[in-house]
Amino acid sequence: MEDYVYILDYLSVGRPGHKRGPLAYGIGEKQFTLLELIPKPDATISIGEKVYVGKDMAKRKKIAKVKGRVNYDELTSTAHGEIFYVLSDIVKDNEERFVSFFNECPAITTRFHALELLPGLGKKTMLEILDERKKAPFTSFADIDARVKTIHGPEKLIARRVLEELENPNEKYRLFTRPPLVKK
Repeated sequence: MEDYVYILDYLSVGRPGHKRGPLAYGIGEKQFTLLELIPKPDATISIGEKVYVGKDMAKRKKIAKVKGRVNYDELTSTAHGEIFYVLSDIVKDNEERFVSFFNECPAITTRFHALELLPGLGKKTMLEILDERKKAPFTSFADIDARVKTIHGPEKLIARRVLEELENPNEKYRLFTRPPLVKK
């Protein structure tokens, strides 16, 4: 269960063709769970806003109910357009967690490393990261940028990887997300 989600889209009158009230779509901060949310009637919600959806109902100021998980293809076109920017914000807001990924991620097989799953990152850059982290752990995204010459914007690499995992329900390796919801 996610405690906080970032809003991807807010539909004040709900989805066209459905008789229901306001809806919001959000993405969880910890496991990048995509959720359909029912806002409180008086709530003002903005795209990109971080809102509490945890179990403590007294802390829920804007969300009345978590309707449930959704898959990437069920999101609105607005949510699709905003998701990369929201993912980038989540990654920046949780820098320590993702810098730890660069410091600790393991090899998947003897010939394939988890770092190689990051978009645009090949063997040469992967080896450079491994060499640098042996010298000293990375301390920030700026430290990664400074020490690994072929990486510019490590937070964008993470955000792109998360987006790839969300877009592709058949993704074999999931570094950051939960498997998609299987609809019956």
